[in-house]
Amino acid sequence: MLSINLKGKKAFIAGIGDDQGYGWAIAKALAEAGAEIIIGTWTPILKIFTQSWSLGKFDESRQLSNGELMQYLKVYALDASFDKPEDVPQEIKDNKRYADATGYTISEVAAAVERDFGKIDILVHALANGPEVKKPLLETSRNGYLAAISSSSYSFVSLLQHFGPVMHDNSSCISLTYMASEKAVPGYGGGMSSAKAALESDTRTLAFEAGRKWGIRINTISAGPLRSRAARAIGFIDDMIEYSKANAPLIKDLKAEEVGNAAAFLCSPLGSGITGITLYVDNGMHAMGLAVDSQALHKDLCTSPC
Repeated sequence: MLSINLKGKKAFIAGIGDDQGYGWAIAKALAEAGAEIIIGTWTPILKIFTQSWSLGKFDESRQLSNGELMQYLKVYALDASFDKPEDVPQEIKDNKRYADATGYTISEVAAAVERDFGKIDILVHALANGPEVKKPLLETSRNGYLAAISSSSYSFVSLLQHFGPVMHDNSSCISLTYMASEKAVPGYGGGMSSAKAALESDTRTLAFEAGRKWGIRINTISAGPLRSRAARAIGFIDDMIEYSKANAPLIKDLKAEEVGNAAAFLCSPLGSGITGITLYVDNGMHAMGLAVDSQALHKDLCTSPC
């Protein structure tokens, strides 16, 4: 029987802040396959995350198929906007949410993971942030645009720069993208569509470079809309979910576990020949060129239900 077996593998997932997003779903799928989980959580919410975990608020979401609860080896404070300690501006150091935090830049976290656990096998980039995401691109400031690129796409490059040397040969790296990288999605602004396009382009280039240098496979998953806490902050996630259900080939809600399972496959020996791809896990929405629920279309063009 063909199965995904990641026993003995260590996975670092950057970007888990609660139990609702795709990062969590990927971590859980990897844990189901036997991998040991290491987490990087945005520095300002680290305390909230660890307290919620210890108080049992995530226990229902942590349930694995064998009845056990998903565990992590360690959770690190991580701010992927900064590569080295000298990159952190004074106003961040003085911010009360960073007052007690140390070692949260990408280079420091990579060094700490190597020191604590040696080499790892899987790296997951589940990070995205655009401070002006609610603004149309035409109204986005230079700072807002560059912040989106820095946090959402360059952070992937930097993570690989620093974690690549501490990953085993035949390791795998996964990031998360979105269809707005290649099609206009009104409301997904602030440079975030540009950041996702950069992320997908970088996936192909890094697949070549990291493959030749370290033997690491690099892929990205273009996931459909999910009602996570981060997505709700954009403001129109419910509309996007309904739009997808009305127009995608598969008329159903996309489950976070479907993205998690796809990631587990790509990170496993079953995906050993796959690198440099954008894998769509979106109920087929990427394949559509027409909105079949549009009033402009004649009903005869639709198949039931329309």
